[in-house]
Amino acid sequence: MASRVGLTSKLREHFGFRQFRPGQEKVVRSALAGRDTIVLMPTGSGKSLCFQLPGLEMDGPTLVVSPLIALMKDQTEALKRRGFEAVAFNSTMTARERQEAEETVARGGKEFLYTTPEQLANRDFRALLRQAAIDLFVVDEAHCVSHWGHDFRPDYLELGAVIEELGHPTVLAMTATATEEVIDDILRQLRIPDAAIVHTGFDRPNLHLAVVATVDDDQRRERLAERLGNESGSGIIYAATVKAVGELTEHLQGLGFAAASYHGRMKAADRAASQDRFMSGAVPIMVATNAFGLGIDKPDIRFVIHAHLPGSIEAFYQEFGRAGRDGRPSRCTLLYSPEDRKLHTFFQSRRYPDGEDLVNAHHALKRIAQDLPKLEEVQAICPLPKMRLKLALSLFRTKGIVKEDLSGHLHLLQPDLTHDDLARVARDYEERDLRDQVRLQRLVDYAETRGCRWRHLLDYFGDDDQTFERCGHCDRCAAMAP
Repeated sequence: MASRVGLTSKLREHFGFRQFRPGQEKVVRSALAGRDTIVLMPTGSGKSLCFQLPGLEMDGPTLVVSPLIALMKDQTEALKRRGFEAVAFNSTMTARERQEAEETVARGGKEFLYTTPEQLANRDFRALLRQAAIDLFVVDEAHCVSHWGHDFRPDYLELGAVIEELGHPTVLAMTATATEEVIDDILRQLRIPDAAIVHTGFDRPNLHLAVVATVDDDQRRERLAERLGNESGSGIIYAATVKAVGELTEHLQGLGFAAASYHGRMKAADRAASQDRFMSGAVPIMVATNAFGLGIDKPDIRFVIHAHLPGSIEAFYQEFGRAGRDGRPSRCTLLYSPEDRKLHTFFQSRRYPDGEDLVNAHHALKRIAQDLPKLEEVQAICPLPKMRLKLALSLFRTKGIVKEDLSGHLHLLQPDLTHDDLARVARDYEERDLRDQVRLQRLVDYAETRGCRWRHLLDYFGDDDQTFERCGHCDRCAAMAP
């Protein structure tokens, strides 16, 4: 393994940095030693370098699994600008683009391969990856693999099997937000029980936290305008719904603020244009749903304002953590109304499949089980929405009720389950629903606390390394100061 001087030299050679940030060197050394590693670092602390540097030093290519196509695009373009070979495999590729990319990978011509979990369901693509002899398997936003994570995605559950199929290359699982429970689930789901854990802590002293109470939407808009009048530089305003994004953007523009919008229902070209205007500094304020921000590399964001209560402390931390990535002081404000909780209660209702949903999914599987169906064929005869069906099938796989082969065909292993059997299986999601409610309550507690806000967040994440009772950089500590 390279010496400390050697690694620092490689850091300077490849990336132009003179020294590692906290935790980076430890992760790089772990990867180069072939040790599976879970990496917990706050947004903006340099997680990408933790896999890019060892990826350049290893013989085989590095595979990066990412949940967002836009994020893959940003990172592959950044690598190419540095002169590194990178390609992204996703659903936006034309047939010709994909063929050319596959031919290049087959020749060993790419150092970094980016893809989504959905792409890994393709048997031919996995065969290509086996041929490429992946050395490093990176799971970005690794909390998505956990049933108990705040952004669980069923497609991530298959990554453990893919890692094994590829001969278990060294695994780096990276996230900015994970409790001890989620970490344990990541270890289990990715089949890396002996992984090292590198955790740099959750405290970010350059971020000032504050909560501003509001009673209704009119006062919310007033308080928002007041806060913006005291802010400088660029910033993000997060709103809970697409409708709220439009209303707040129009309101701010009417007051003379230069603001752009971003949400998932916009046309892709309009989203890209809005993002480009914000990133370039042409428009300093971005009003957005939580669809905006993942992987955004803009270090000079001076403020993040949540116009509504997010769904969990994990989501809140990840979103306000996009401020101050350059280490300079930045402000993170939550406009809090107790009424916001009702909106989340509505969002969470019927989010997960219940016993009756599992009965419907199981019945659909039984009807065509002899044909070894794929997801699309089950969906065609099942009354459940696609996401609820996928959640039901992922639970079936976890419980050994269904097995999916390498071609994506579903094998029903337990066709004789009764309604009572399936109701018992559904309790897993009932428990998850209860945990979601607890997460929301912990964020309400944060908003209403009379103690240090940073202490509340660190206690939630189990960060025992920081022992202070008063952080000195939140509104509550300022109020308690003598």
